[in-house]
Amino acid sequence: MKLWSHSLVNGEPIAQRHAAGRPNGSGGVSAGQNISPHLAWTDLPAQTRSLVLICHDFDVPSRSDDLNRSDREVPVDLPRIEFFHWLLVDLPPSLSELAEGQFGCGLVAGGKPGPLTAIGARQGLNDYTGWFANDPAMAGEYFGYDGPCPPFNDSLVHHYLFTLYALSLPRLGVQGHFNGAQVRDAMAGLVLGAATLSGTYTLNPRLLGR
Repeated sequence: MKLWSHSLVNGEPIAQRHAAGRPNGSGGVSAGQNISPHLAWTDLPAQTRSLVLICHDFDVPSRSDDLNRSDREVPVDLPRIEFFHWLLVDLPPSLSELAEGQFGCGLVAGGKPGPLTAIGARQGLNDYTGWFANDPAMAGEYFGYDGPCPPFNDSLVHHYLFTLYALSLPRLGVQGHFNGAQVRDAMAGLVLGAATLSGTYTLNPRLLGR
């Protein structure tokens, strides 16, 4: 399998237009364009019956007490957890690409609708659902793509992994409003192949050289 993109260069910084947050010029963060990237693929395994796409960040701080504070940085050695930014299941194997902006443009307060999509695939809840849960202005169910917005004081550059999985069944065994952990559990033993692209992103002015 091969996964590629007009929007992303493997291993390189992700463009701000694909991020949920961008530097505001004063050391803080403003809302980004949050445009879902173009992705395309070839060479699927012969028995592929559906595809799953997952984008996650595996550099998220495991504690929130120091996040987005101007008087300190989140230390590099703090244990890290993952954060799901995009979940798409039941993509038909006849499909070969997703257009830029097809699954997200702008950060929508309360989240974009789901789980059903115009192409027959289903979207899962990304982890902004939990992140905004206690914010009355933003709380809701976040389906589709919502891009990078790491803490502006994190001393670690974050890495984002886009992974396309080829599965041996046409519909993944998740129901309702599902999350990333449920997708991974449901895929166990069904993956015929996978391909990945990665990108990096930071909002830390020191790391950006500003």
